[in-house]
Amino acid sequence: MSPTSPETPDSADAPPSHRLAAFASSRGRYYAIFLAVFCAVLIISNISATKVIGFGPIVTDGGAFLFPIAYILGDVISEVYGFKAARKAVITGFALQVLATLVFWLVLISPPGPGYENQEAFAAVLGFYPRIVLASLAGYFVGQLLNSYVLVAVKKRMGESKLWVRLLTSTGVGEFVDTLLFCTIAFAGVIPGWDFVNYVVVGFVYKVGVEVILLPVTYRVITLVKRHEPSYAQD
Repeated sequence: MSPTSPETPDSADAPPSHRLAAFASSRGRYYAIFLAVFCAVLIISNISATKVIGFGPIVTDGGAFLFPIAYILGDVISEVYGFKAARKAVITGFALQVLATLVFWLVLISPPGPGYENQEAFAAVLGFYPRIVLASLAGYFVGQLLNSYVLVAVKKRMGESKLWVRLLTSTGVGEFVDTLLFCTIAFAGVIPGWDFVNYVVVGFVYKVGVEVILLPVTYRVITLVKRHEPSYAQD
């Protein structure tokens, strides 16, 4: 009997490639946990990104430590729960980032109380430039949606086999668009010529590199979740 799922055809006439692709329900045992961690990673990454850091000739920001994990979590959610569940996670993360930005801005413009002497330090850490915020939100939103869409599309075409193909393909597409949008909106016209190209390329290569290095961990997590998620069943 075919499992009933919004992401999986339950008709006996469905093409074989579609019948091989299964997804769990977003009401499953672990979806809420992945959603919470996904959103936390996004917000922590954005706060961390306010500090520019340098390792020799490599210059990046604090978000580089954690933000690539958001794409790995997005891969797990997309692979196990499907595109609709991943889209819900992306929209929720987007809304929370907007909320955090609004709250930080309101706190920033509020007059400091008696004895509070850290207004300038607070502004330096949690202040923001509208162009940077727009770049971050646009890159994240479009990149994550593309990442999830491509992964699920490849899975429906290839079935459960060759997980590494859809992980790397989806990450390559999502991270490239994310990096290009962010860098263009935030720094086009600010960083000149080939320095801008270098900034885009280095950022993209780093993010994809993290995905490749952590591929065995991603594999293991996906395997465990599929095994223990009761609503996940292969046709």
